[in-house]
Amino acid sequence: MTVKAKMTVDKEYKIGQIDERIYGSFIEHLGRAVYEGIYEPDHPSADEQGFRTDVIELVKQLRVPLVRYPGGNFVSGYNWEDGVGPVSERPRRLDLAWRTTETNQIGTNEFIDWAKKVNAEVNMAVNLGTRGINEARNFVEYCNHPSGSYWSDLRISHGYKEPHKIKTWCLGNEMDGPWQIGHKTANEYGRIAAETAKAMKWVDPSIELVACGSSNRKMPTFAEWEATVLEHTYDHVDYISLHTYYGNRDNDLGNYLAQSLDMDQFIYSVICTADYIKAKKGSKKTINLSFDEWNVWYHSNEADKKIEPWSIAPPQLEDIYTFEDALLVGSMLISMLKRADRVKIACLAQLVNVIAPIMTEKGGEAWKQPIFYPYMHASVFGRGTALHSIISAPKYDSKDFTDIPYLDAVSVHDEDNEVLTIFAVNRHQTENLLLDCDIRSFEGYKILEHIVLEHDDVKATNKQNRSNVVPHSNGKSKVDNGQLEASLSALSWNVIRLGK
Repeated sequence: MTVKAKMTVDKEYKIGQIDERIYGSFIEHLGRAVYEGIYEPDHPSADEQGFRTDVIELVKQLRVPLVRYPGGNFVSGYNWEDGVGPVSERPRRLDLAWRTTETNQIGTNEFIDWAKKVNAEVNMAVNLGTRGINEARNFVEYCNHPSGSYWSDLRISHGYKEPHKIKTWCLGNEMDGPWQIGHKTANEYGRIAAETAKAMKWVDPSIELVACGSSNRKMPTFAEWEATVLEHTYDHVDYISLHTYYGNRDNDLGNYLAQSLDMDQFIYSVICTADYIKAKKGSKKTINLSFDEWNVWYHSNEADKKIEPWSIAPPQLEDIYTFEDALLVGSMLISMLKRADRVKIACLAQLVNVIAPIMTEKGGEAWKQPIFYPYMHASVFGRGTALHSIISAPKYDSKDFTDIPYLDAVSVHDEDNEVLTIFAVNRHQTENLLLDCDIRSFEGYKILEHIVLEHDDVKATNKQNRSNVVPHSNGKSKVDNGQLEASLSALSWNVIRLGK
């Protein structure tokens, strides 16, 4: 039996221009993300600053435009001054967030140097857990003010004459969470965030600011938190953040692959809440979304309980991802692209070693996890205008969801290069899906490539065999008289690229 689905794609059915920052990522001072991840001075590939060039090349393949730094939970106890100036004089600190020891060998300036090497901007977070307005405005002055002030001249004395010109700043991290150092109520956080935002923008009016939304949709304060925080901050910030992680703890594949529907609802709910405050205030300004933590995270939970406290860069949160995880990551990317009109920033959490698409061996190779591929495909081919695709597909129900379409898809039109790209996941576990897609408005377009990521074992990883879960370009699709016909294998991620 073949499952059939219909889809209509028209170049006039526009969702919105895709902000390339939707393909951002995240490096936190956590586990081996920094030390033994991006930075390993004794590694054979290390450059003059100690950064692994093999990792740099893999990050470049992903075309990561933006990297959030330095946290995460870590930032709520971080003194940014510890990470600037002579490395030999930097203090070692106990990181209470992850119960490790931070050496501060890498700090703000070094990380910005690394970001330039991978062609990425930095999305800098400030500490609103143990610190506040003064430290945040000083940090902006240190990074962005040209010269002639205490903090900007200190940066110059550290060897950085030109300002870093960091555009995007996060006002703390997950301040609604009781696990967070300096946890606050919505009113407490809203007040400090608003006043900090004002001071930061007085130093540099060109910056954009992200207010903390809920740590996840299941928080008891969800929605009320967003409404209260935005009541205080609406006139001073540009984005509200979202965080979510999923896992297949019950080993229920049908339910697992449907979790992107939860992400859809999360996005919709936050948009509604932000627009409610817009209406309440009678504002002409629209608050957009920064989904600055998202991924699959559950494989390493038990191993992390055995970490020796106060270790330096222990192997924390090192999820080894499976093929089924790659399918869900693909659907999560599709979810964000479907709301590209409002989701303007997103950060896959994280980039190297810590719940990451890239893994490294100390002194050895860097390698790609299965989730590397849908992330790379979306980032490389998903630039342009997101289109509203009209889809008719059979559905199924699972433990937590109803009416789950077997076909999950979105289309992107790159007008400059006249390329249409369709990203599609077939959630059906046993049957191919025959897709009949009307693309008549794209006259003269032909198949350029049909990339497929598939595997007969949903638990397959790349840990032992690096080429175990990898894409191929032998997808079955054709165009005839404005109709695209494509066969999507059971349980597959597909990238169909069309052009003249």
